[in-house]
Amino acid sequence: MGQDAQLGQLVSRNPATGEVLGCYPVFDSQKIQTCITQAQERFQEYRWIPFAQRAVWMRRVAEILEENKAEFGRLITLEMGKTLASAIAEVEKSAWVCRYYAETAEGFLAEQPVATDAGYSGIRYQPLGVILAVMPWNFPFWQVFRCAAPALMAGNTLLLKHSANVPQSALLLETIFREAGFPQGAFQTLLIRADQVAEVVADERVRGAALTGSEAAGSSLARLAGQHLKKTVLELGGSDPFIVLPSADLEAAVTTAVTARLISNGQSCIAAKRFILHSSIAEAFACEITERFRHLKVGDPLDPQTDVGPLATPSIVQELDAQVQALVQAGAKIQVGGSRLGGNFYPPTVLSGIPVEHPVAQQEVFGPVALLFEVPDLEAAIRLANSTSFGLGASAWTTDPAEQKRLLEELEAGSVFINGLVKSDPRLPFGGIKRSGYGRELSREGILEFVNIKTFWAK
Repeated sequence: MGQDAQLGQLVSRNPATGEVLGCYPVFDSQKIQTCITQAQERFQEYRWIPFAQRAVWMRRVAEILEENKAEFGRLITLEMGKTLASAIAEVEKSAWVCRYYAETAEGFLAEQPVATDAGYSGIRYQPLGVILAVMPWNFPFWQVFRCAAPALMAGNTLLLKHSANVPQSALLLETIFREAGFPQGAFQTLLIRADQVAEVVADERVRGAALTGSEAAGSSLARLAGQHLKKTVLELGGSDPFIVLPSADLEAAVTTAVTARLISNGQSCIAAKRFILHSSIAEAFACEITERFRHLKVGDPLDPQTDVGPLATPSIVQELDAQVQALVQAGAKIQVGGSRLGGNFYPPTVLSGIPVEHPVAQQEVFGPVALLFEVPDLEAAIRLANSTSFGLGASAWTTDPAEQKRLLEELEAGSVFINGLVKSDPRLPFGGIKRSGYGRELSREGILEFVNIKTFWAK
């Protein structure tokens, strides 16, 4: 918990300059209870609103996002530091998921007749009630909308507990849903500290919770939810492998590798983090990615020429640098970068010769640092890729059909992309295994997470 939250306020601070953008009082228990009451009362009415009307409101949300994407993107950049172009793209993607569920929710949740010994039997899908969404700062719009769009279209109401460093984005999201026509109380932002989440989860009117964040945050929420028997969906960290084999299109692989490592200034759960390279192409790949990292511009994220902006908080910079220095002390070689810059800035960094047994090699490295590993064959590549406790995404590069088949079958991850960038897509389920979490977001699987899958049987 940050010092600002301890003092009773959430502070929006520009990570590029340190400038305070705004201060917002933390809700007290009375305010929290008022919000939960409103969410529950609204649910009793909102659940019966036809899909067609919910879709009208959800499409209007998408329109508002598209009409104001430059303004909203600038706010994202000011609060958490990603480049303006990537922030605007995040707003556009958020509009996409709203339109997707506006079009598909009714079909996904349509009654399913099942032939049994009854006269009439099957499955109905009904909303659970009030859902708590605990969301991170690295995608302050997208992470929220990919949870909120299916939850609201299913007929639930939503309480948002956003990350403490993006309160302006959190409040704006509530305003967007209200402006689009959603009833008061259907979507509410709770300006609360992490230690106040327990009060919300414990309330019997709250029926489930979704969290995207760290392992520690996920474990904490899961313990609380288990104590109170609440459904949860967790999307946690990742140490995603990016495997390159001899038959790969090396130019395409390197180009994608740079993008994959630097998503949100390297602060993304599904960013490629461990580059596992076949020995026959390892040197060429290392030289090329190092050269490209060397020419990336670090600086003001509002500047269109900037490639990498600041990390979100000083503590993230400190932790990242500590991981890099620990690897260097263990024998890793710095190809480029590797030394802290001023403020919250960290240079694009490439490390090679990393001891695979080192603890950092098994951890999530959250920033613009690429870890290179060399392996002799496909067997070793798969073994190393699966050697961490994470299992979120994996990217592998080969044109050999037999290798592609093995990689799709044997890589332990919620998503495996062959010859492409790992990314979330509303049309496909998204989530992880092992310590990367459980449950799924997006697609039909995502909207089914917070509904009562009710069996009906009538003679």
